[in-house]
Parts: sequence; structure tokens; C-alpha cells
Amino acid sequence: MAPYESNKTSGADNEPGARPARPRAGRRRAARYAVPVTVVGVAVATIGLVPALADSGDPDLPKISAQQLIEKIAASDTEQLSGTVKISTDLGLPDFGDALSSFVPEAGEGGSGSADPQSKLMELASGTHTLRVAADGPERTKLSILGKGSEYSLIQNEGDVWAYDSGSNQVFHAKDVTAGAPGKDAPKRGADVPATPKEFADEVLKAAGDTTSVTVDGSSRVAGRDAYKLVLKPKQAGSTVGSVQIAVDAKTGVPLKFTLVPASGGSAIVDVSFTKVDFAKPAASTFDFTPPKGAEVTEADDLADAKNDKGSKDLGRFDGFGLPGLGSAQSGAGSKTLGEGWSTIARIGEPGGSAASGESGRGDEGAGAAQQFLDSLGDKVSGSFGSGTVYSTRLINALVTDDGTVYVGAVTKDALVKAANSDG
Repeated sequence: MAPYESNKTSGADNEPGARPARPRAGRRRAARYAVPVTVVGVAVATIGLVPALADSGDPDLPKISAQQLIEKIAASDTEQLSGTVKISTDLGLPDFGDALSSFVPEAGEGGSGSADPQSKLMELASGTHTLRVAADGPERTKLSILGKGSEYSLIQNEGDVWAYDSGSNQVFHAKDVTAGAPGKDAPKRGADVPATPKEFADEVLKAAGDTTSVTVDGSSRVAGRDAYKLVLKPKQAGSTVGSVQIAVDAKTGVPLKFTLVPASGGSAIVDVSFTKVDFAKPAASTFDFTPPKGAEVTEADDLADAKNDKGSKDLGRFDGFGLPGLGSAQSGAGSKTLGEGWSTIARIGEPGGSAASGESGRGDEGAGAAQQFLDSLGDKVSGSFGSGTVYSTRLINALVTDDGTVYVGAVTKDALVKAANSDG
């Protein structure tokens, strides 16, 4: 484990009453700017929520160091639980409107209309959502997104993965070829979108190192349970992250709450918190699923074939969504990472190259809507690299230069421009 800045202990040591301290216009132009739209997908996997639903009163817990608390999380062997999770996300994005639909398939095209998790779980990128979760080991899990009069459920039961959208009565089915195979890690859900405090915490902690200050800042109660408060802060300048706060169950070591606070202040960008949690073994029937009568069932293999026939519309994905940084850049010519830790920037494309080209998949009308959406986010910048546009959220920013190179990270606009200027 890398050294950390301090091992601040709980508020028990404080005095009484004290608190712990340039392309062608039209279709080609829209295709070129498709990459900034993935900011939404990147942000989903690197954010925390509005401070959520902690119980009143701070429990008096034994002292523990930051190192010990991290080891407690790592050593946690809890594999059985059920509960309710509330996720609230505030990236500061305008309404997507028709622009985002220019880049995703319509119902019946093998996209959202098939209950495919790739599109359904992206709904967690904005707003407030209530989820029910259950797990009985890595091969039996269930996640349900509760809507108004409908429910979307994603169930993994040994060798089968099922997704069901009650609103459209559509089912998605896939076979998990790694189930039960020795030495194989349990696969992530379809869109690799974290949905519990533990999943968010794992992404952050595995990337924390010398560029991170880690402390224990007292205690709290979450979902009726005593918890320690672990706080991570960037040591580097230029990050859009102010702090990551993780409430860790004092008994089991399971993260109960994850909050990411922006460096710019204001409400948290995302808060993921259990409102109810039970560590008893869920009933086996929790993970049973049979497609309802009349439901439309889409097989994963058929969906993949349909997408291949239509041509890929993938907006691009990143590997290693955890903070700090965004991990390695998308594979491809000229792609690489710049900087380290919380100031990591992924570069996609080669400086001085030609802009990306291709079809938007929706024609000029869709391309125009997409461009209008992107323009609403854009801020023109220039430097020794030339000129370009910065697309901003409260967490992830992306610079698209006029030659089509993209710089993206959880860093400020100035940090992106500086990286582009020094990238030869």
C-alpha cells in the first residue's frame, strides 16, 4: 500500500462538542464530436451523490487509522446482502433532448428497446434513482431500478444473465461463459456501471497512491449502522475533484455510502448510499427469473449480430474508470495518457492528424441536433496546440482540437489546455 499523508483518527479524541477537523460540416462534423458525449458514460463510473440519508448522531467508535480502515475494506468477505440504494447525480449537464438520441439506436434496433443493460444503466448518469440490490456470492446478484409504475431488473444467476423492463415487457438474455470457471473473476454488469457504494469505493481505492491524501474523519450512522468516515483528497492541483468521502461499516468493512464533492464547491456531484441494508442471506427465489407471457426476448448473440450488420455506433469507452484519473486511454493510433494520479488526462488521436470522419447514423437532421447540444456545452480555447473546444461538466472535461485530437479527464479546462500545449 502506498504511503498516505496522515492517519487522522475519529472524533473521539477531539474536545467535547468539537467537530473533526476543423472538419467538414454536417454528418462528418457530428461524428467527430461524438467523443465528448462519452463524457456522460465516463462520469457515471467516476462520481458520487448529493449527501444522502445518514442517521443523526455520530457513534463513539474505537480509534482506527486510515491504513487500518483501508485494510478492513480490503479484507471484508461479505458476499450476502440485500437492501435499498439511493443514487443522485448532478453533473450540471443540460437536457440531452434529441441530441443524444442521434447516437443511440432506436427501439427495435437492438438498443434500449431490447432491455439491453448497455443503454438502460446509463439512466443512472443523471437525476435521482432508487435501486434494490441483492447478492448471494459473485454468481447470484440482482439490481432493480425502480421507476414510476415500472421496474427494470438485472439478474445474474450462475450461468444466466437476465434483464427485464416491465414498462415495455421486454427481456434481454445472455449466457455467462465464465460462471463457475476456476480463476475467473465474476463479470461486471453489461455497461460496467457501478451501482453500490462498494463498487464506487473499489474503483477509487485501487487507484489511490502517492498523489492522494487519505484520512479518517470521525464517524457517522448510515442505514442504521455505525460507520467510519474515510476521506480521500487529491494532493495535485488541477483536478475537478475536491474530495471523495466513503462511509465504511464498522463491523463488516462494507462501504455504505460514497460521496464525491467537486473542487468548485456546491452540492456533491454524486451520492450513492444505502438507505436500508441487511447482511442476511437473500432467499434463493430472489434470483429466479422466467420471461413473462408475451414478453419480447432478445438474446445477446442476436443483438451483437444485429449491431455488426448495422455497423458500429460505439461512442468510445475508457478502461479503468476509477479515480484518480481515467486509467488508460481508448486503444487506437496515437492514444495515450498524460500526467498521473488525479491529474491524469487521456489523449485520443494524434496531434496534428486529421479529424475523425464517418456517418452519424441519423442523417443531417440528427447531426444538427447533436451539434446544437454540443455547442451548448462548448467553450472555445486556443494555445500553441492551435484551437479547439472544451466541453465541460462538473467533473469530466474534454478538449476537442480542430484537428480532431481529444484530451479528456477529471481536470480543469486550464489543465487540458496546458496538456495540449505541452503534448508534442
